[in-house]
Amino acid sequence: MNSLQFHYFRLVFLLGERPLLQLNSLAIFAGWVITPNILMLGSIDALSMALTRYIYVLCSIVLQRFRFNADFFRGDNPEGVEARNEVASLAMEDMIAWMQEGGQVGIFDATNSTRERRNMLMKMAEGNCKMIFLETLCNDKRIIERNIRLKIQQSPDYAEQPDFEAGYEDFKSRLDNYEKVYEPVEEGSYIKMIDMVSGNGGQIQVNNISGYLPGRIVFFLVNTHLTPRPILLTRHGESRHNLRGRIGGDSLLSDTGEIYAKKLSNFVEKRLKSEKAASIWTSTLQRTIQTAGPIVDFPKIQWRALDEINAGVCDGMTYEEIKRNMPEEYESRKNDKLRYRYPRGESYLDVIQRLEPVIIELERQRAPVVVISHQAVLRALYAYFADRPLKEIPHIEMPLHTIIEIQMGVTGVQEKRYKLMD
Repeated sequence: MNSLQFHYFRLVFLLGERPLLQLNSLAIFAGWVITPNILMLGSIDALSMALTRYIYVLCSIVLQRFRFNADFFRGDNPEGVEARNEVASLAMEDMIAWMQEGGQVGIFDATNSTRERRNMLMKMAEGNCKMIFLETLCNDKRIIERNIRLKIQQSPDYAEQPDFEAGYEDFKSRLDNYEKVYEPVEEGSYIKMIDMVSGNGGQIQVNNISGYLPGRIVFFLVNTHLTPRPILLTRHGESRHNLRGRIGGDSLLSDTGEIYAKKLSNFVEKRLKSEKAASIWTSTLQRTIQTAGPIVDFPKIQWRALDEINAGVCDGMTYEEIKRNMPEEYESRKNDKLRYRYPRGESYLDVIQRLEPVIIELERQRAPVVVISHQAVLRALYAYFADRPLKEIPHIEMPLHTIIEIQMGVTGVQEKRYKLMD
């Protein structure tokens, strides 16, 4: 068996075994651990990533990946059962060690589809962390079939399998093996999502869930779905303050910025011509509203939460002026852009916190959304969807006159970039 080690610095993606499943179980540790039990092929990877983005945890953990054919996952294969339990136990030990070093929330992503496995995890968690099981069930055969095909096309487990049909049959056999031993989650604290993957109805059941973080997780899960749709992120066109190197303020667009507004309108109308339910979101500042101005036929919504980072007493200044007149502030910002807070203003951490309602609403949307905002805000939003470490957010490149298209769906998040102007 070949094992590959990867280190993740935000989410605890402990894959004791690769959860390509129709039945899967995710555990949240943290202080809390979440472990999913999923009767729904393919969606657990995207759900785990969505939860991770939402919880926003920094951590480092070892991911072990093993590739086997369907026979390895048979319940009557004692060697396979023993090997899977051993890897799950090792992954759990890594999780607990990380918790003891100061970790707060972990996502233990594995196929915890039997009571025996879940009881093993709960016993290991005793005195170390609290655990919530997340079980999702899908009875829609069309969704399951679609997700199986997406998995065969995109999963690394089948990257070296040139015969699609052979991979398809192997994967279906694997699911059959899981289904034979599957036992519904009925123990401990759990959240159960039934036929909610499409975002059209379904139900959610919760048991023994209390406290702030578990409550927020339930709220997030109620509002999220895996319907494929694009989210387009772009800064406003060049502003007059941009030309002068001044930060903050509420200036209008420059001549170049107005040209970009027209190019953006043409792009959006072509890209979303068949998306009648799409919407345009801007901040409450003039330069984003003006950038959205030429776009027609789509509703426009202003969010104060999308306003640029508040520069406080430095608003309207250039960085050279700050360096000359406020050298201590300049050095403090230079040394820690993430946590630095402008006097009477905000830090990047403040911006991230105020974006939570925007993030929840973006997760809820089933139609495309164009977000026209500002550099700091878009850095935070992009980092959320792209699963970038917190410490990188202030340094993410977010150029003017460029569109970043984030494609949301069952296989996770993909992106494309369109540079409309130099």
